[in-house]
Amino acid sequence: MQIDSKKAIWGWALYDWANSAFATTVMAGFFPLLFKDFWCAGVDQTVSTARLSMANSAAGITVALLAPILGAIADKGTNKKKFLLFFATMGIVMTAGLFLVQQGLWKLAVGLYIFGAIGFSGGNIFYDSLITSVASGKKLDTVSALGFSLGYLGGGALFALNVWMANNPQQFGFADIGQAVRFGFLSVAIWWAVFSIPIFLLVKEPRKEKPLPLGQMILCGVKQLLQTFRKIRQMKMILLFLLAYWLYIDGLDTIVRMAVDYGKSLGFENQDLIKALLIVQFVGFPAAIGYGYLGKSIGAQRAILFGIVIYLGITFWAVFMQAKWEFYVMAVAIGLVQGGVQALSRSMYARMIPADKSAEFFGFYNMLGKFAVVIGPVMMGGVGLLVRRMGYSSDAASRVGLGSIALLFVAGGIMLCFVKEQPQKT
Repeated sequence: MQIDSKKAIWGWALYDWANSAFATTVMAGFFPLLFKDFWCAGVDQTVSTARLSMANSAAGITVALLAPILGAIADKGTNKKKFLLFFATMGIVMTAGLFLVQQGLWKLAVGLYIFGAIGFSGGNIFYDSLITSVASGKKLDTVSALGFSLGYLGGGALFALNVWMANNPQQFGFADIGQAVRFGFLSVAIWWAVFSIPIFLLVKEPRKEKPLPLGQMILCGVKQLLQTFRKIRQMKMILLFLLAYWLYIDGLDTIVRMAVDYGKSLGFENQDLIKALLIVQFVGFPAAIGYGYLGKSIGAQRAILFGIVIYLGITFWAVFMQAKWEFYVMAVAIGLVQGGVQALSRSMYARMIPADKSAEFFGFYNMLGKFAVVIGPVMMGGVGLLVRRMGYSSDAASRVGLGSIALLFVAGGIMLCFVKEQPQKT
């Protein structure tokens, strides 16, 4: 038995160390910077923000539509790791491709970014669902938090190296900063590939008594999905939790993906934005572990609500932010709660769902999470464009666009208050 086995837990958690390099260096860091300064050079800031928002939304829609079907299929066989391998490979190849995109080719950059994000998010469906194969109910909070904490540390470590290369390109043999930054994408692909190996070697899926042929597995998976849709009305607490999660994780993911773009719109220097990202990563590492123990102490639900309140305060503060030091303070605040909210949401949901249908139910979980990523960036970009067309400055448009995200934290937090954490049966 591998349940609560240290080897299996660390093998599982190291995948977060592996793919978080994409979330940090690509999604949150270098891609937004290079997109504005290199691939969209000379384009109005509001327009480039809208383009980036639509790219994030396109990736989110695709994964959201695929997630529940893929999860249902995976639960009909021993294929979670196979699907994880497929999506991880897609993300790795597309990320490496960004190294080759030349200046001005923003459409090609967006295309590779979208498929890279699909690989990242699609793989997480099966990575998340494997948590019930390595951890018992009493350890779900701390194991989930371990994954996120390693993600912060690993993603931050590679990002710090990439920042060092970008600030000293000649020292590393690069012609200029642009080439160094593009090499950062290639380094993410290599990092992701190498550190994904442990989960495939050390984590074993529970074997089905009679594995089904692929065609029959797909058909049964789709049927199971339809059955779950019909039964979801009877699982009121799961439904309510998913709706709450849909809203508050929307706000969180939008801030993660658009923070650098927002800072550039306010006129902050690239170095200031990168420093802030590094602060988030290295504060997030111990904070995610601590948040796991906080959830164990006061309950996952209360700990998540605490994080939502912090995020709501961060959003309002960001709307009126003026100085660099404020950006740094907000980076610390985000680092303290970001990983904890994500980790405890995953573990709280894992306790509520039927263990033998974990991939299918995590398919719904990730589906709503990705549809949330559709709404948040579109909301921020769309509101910003509307305010800009009303004659206000780009600065004002960016601030109002970000401020609209507060509605998602408020609505999600209110819904979460009514959730009762209890195992559900199908």
